[in-house]
Amino acid sequence: MKLFSCTNCNNPVHFDNTVCVSCNSRLGFLAQSMKMYALAPAGVDDAGHEQWTIIGDNQTAVHFCENAAHDICNWLVPVSENQPFCIACRYNRIVPVTDNPEGLSNWQRISQAQRHLFYSLLRFNLPRPGRDVDPEGGLVFDFLADEVDANGNVIPAMTGHEDGLISLRAAEANDATRESVRLKMGEPYRTLLGHFRHEIGHWYFAVLVADNPEMLEKARALFGDEREDYAAALQRNYEQGPPADWQNRFISTYASCHPAEDFAECWAHFFHIVDTLETARSFGLSTDPRRHEDMAAEVDFDPYRAANAQLLVDAWVPLSVAMNSIQRSMGQADSYPFILSQPVIDKLDFINELIRTAPHAAMSPDGQAAVPTQTPAAA
Repeated sequence: MKLFSCTNCNNPVHFDNTVCVSCNSRLGFLAQSMKMYALAPAGVDDAGHEQWTIIGDNQTAVHFCENAAHDICNWLVPVSENQPFCIACRYNRIVPVTDNPEGLSNWQRISQAQRHLFYSLLRFNLPRPGRDVDPEGGLVFDFLADEVDANGNVIPAMTGHEDGLISLRAAEANDATRESVRLKMGEPYRTLLGHFRHEIGHWYFAVLVADNPEMLEKARALFGDEREDYAAALQRNYEQGPPADWQNRFISTYASCHPAEDFAECWAHFFHIVDTLETARSFGLSTDPRRHEDMAAEVDFDPYRAANAQLLVDAWVPLSVAMNSIQRSMGQADSYPFILSQPVIDKLDFINELIRTAPHAAMSPDGQAAVPTQTPAAA
């Protein structure tokens, strides 16, 4: 993630900021230019949206995504698009309710993670067909509430992917809930952003690999045959655990249970690495420990445009070791508790190639990108 600047006073601002603390300008992110802008009010349009102009560019009229009303989204929509929601929020179908503090808090945290996901999708310029383009397999999000049975037992909503529908258990926006699941599952890492990146990896396998014979052959050589019985593979994993040598071949124990999960896990980790390296580059971070030249690294390239995964790994390993050491100094768990073996690097390189050769994002015939209706149904 880049470090942005206020376009009014040049003060550093961050991706989720809504107001510049230096000049007090209202801030918004415009996906079409991938920039944060300082804004000036410009009245109200016929649809009731409060309009703004970009300071220094009075010709560009924008309004905030409708989800900004509850401090859920800080993205802008050009008035010319005649759309209520921003590029990211247009894909949402079922969203958390906002009439109680828990639902509102969950929605705010989920949206923050979702916008970070879409930042990367936009930086890579990956195709993002929604249900308006592909009613059966286009991308759409449901953020689901847990249910309660007749005996008062909580039935957790499921996080997963099926035919372009990414479902996320809204309750995992609560730190205590998510941490309890992480401990129960014996996972070293579990975050909302991790869920988003993993589940959308499943979708991109269908979009970029499944119908591409050359890429499909390469994927099966690296990850295995995704047609393997999924239920049987999961059952085997739960009963027997991961193979003894899983760290030599997989990024996580979950990746070892089935080729489809291996791909999705590697896809997620590729996004973790690339986005964190861009953050390091934006802040000018580098490592150069004395008497340990092998741990020196500098991000002197654009991670989103890396020629191969080895470039990313060479910068990532020293940086992640430094990050983990800092975390331990604060009494915290490692930020990145994973090992990148050579087979994993080969898989990451495949994903890098897949993204670099993917068709660019295409808009819908009406110039829009997804589903324009949100239904508040999850708490």
